[in-house]
Amino acid sequence: MPATILDSHIFGDIFSTPAMRQVFSDGQRTACYLEIEAALARVQGRLGIIPMNAAREIESKCKIENIDLARLKQQTERIGYPILGVVQQIVAVCADGLGEWCHWGATTQDITDTATVMQIRAALDLVEADMEKIAAALAALARRYRLTPMAGRSNLQQAVPITFGFKAASLLAAFQRHRQRLAQLRPRVLVGEFAGAAGTLASLGADGLKVQSALMAELKLGQPEIAWHTVRDRIAEVGCFLGLLTGTLGKIAMDVKLMMQTEVAEVFEPFAQGRGSSSTMPQKRNPVSSLYIHANAALVRQHAAALLEAAVADHERSTGPWEIEWIALPEIFLLSAGALAQTRTVVEGLEVDSVRMRANLDITHGTIVSEAVMMGLGPHLGRQRAHDLVYDICREAVVTNTPLIDLLARNAEITKHLTRVELERMVDPAHYLGLAGEMVDRVLAIEDGARS
Repeated sequence: MPATILDSHIFGDIFSTPAMRQVFSDGQRTACYLEIEAALARVQGRLGIIPMNAAREIESKCKIENIDLARLKQQTERIGYPILGVVQQIVAVCADGLGEWCHWGATTQDITDTATVMQIRAALDLVEADMEKIAAALAALARRYRLTPMAGRSNLQQAVPITFGFKAASLLAAFQRHRQRLAQLRPRVLVGEFAGAAGTLASLGADGLKVQSALMAELKLGQPEIAWHTVRDRIAEVGCFLGLLTGTLGKIAMDVKLMMQTEVAEVFEPFAQGRGSSSTMPQKRNPVSSLYIHANAALVRQHAAALLEAAVADHERSTGPWEIEWIALPEIFLLSAGALAQTRTVVEGLEVDSVRMRANLDITHGTIVSEAVMMGLGPHLGRQRAHDLVYDICREAVVTNTPLIDLLARNAEITKHLTRVELERMVDPAHYLGLAGEMVDRVLAIEDGARS
């Protein structure tokens, strides 16, 4: 019976996805072992290292239906690792003792690590597909709301106006960087392992590197320049990448949660009947996906730390750090898949209230653009005097609940230099968006170029 959230029949598809669970399932992992053993026999037969009839027989029997998973469980519990159990079962079903040539010159970690890399390859394809869909949704938001003014916030307080398109484009730019990271890490990470007991390929003599090269070509993986049995930066790099990626997902979730607050109400997660409802407060519309994104992203970062811990391995075969990866790596991918899926739900169906965004800009009676006023007065009064004067007027606006424009227009020191019409333009948030639109365009141009 499933006991964890990730395998739960109830929660499993909230915190992860069926596709990612399949990649790291017992069946798929074992299928990877078999694919490697079949490829190894095939290339060794071709190179004349094992008899060709043995190679053909082994390859024909390296099928998942020939593996008794219940028996493999017992073998693994007894031996400590599953590879020997897989090999024993293949040997048993091969005719005429030809299975004895199976696993020739290999070691358990060779097969395990190479299978892990194959799983990573499949998992990264799933990650990339969701990344691209999220990027497309962010691009659509950036384009649609390019010049939609809203409050930029600093320390949870209104700062200066930005646009919602600017907010979306800044997140899109992060996904563009993640896209680059993924492309760069693939050649470093998608490298197989076949090096024998201590990594020197001594069991195959002069033929070792030929077998290694041919095997990696069969599996469409990179050939290592040297064994990496206990040099685990490849695996740790994947974890760190997913930590960065889900950190951006967490940022999206954090902002959505804050903007869904009743007092803010600028964006909402997609509506579905009953979604986010309270058992006692019928009026509530709680964030849902954002909560799961936050939780998953936090755990991904912890698992990334575990993979860094696993990189501190002893000698040429480690005593424990390796097994940390067995636990942390599948979970980091499962959690990342869940966070990506929930983020897609949010950004593809995000409800944006641009009217409320504009209303929130006005709740400070114009003080959100006090910087614009200060900069406008600076050439006339000097920057420091302009700062001090506007500071005092802003305090008065807050205390007396008076629009900033009225106080500015009453001040003789200011009206000597600026008319009310000029001041009204100065305090309009829509006229103090800086280069937000141009920056949005720069990010969208990069995105359009990546998709062309």
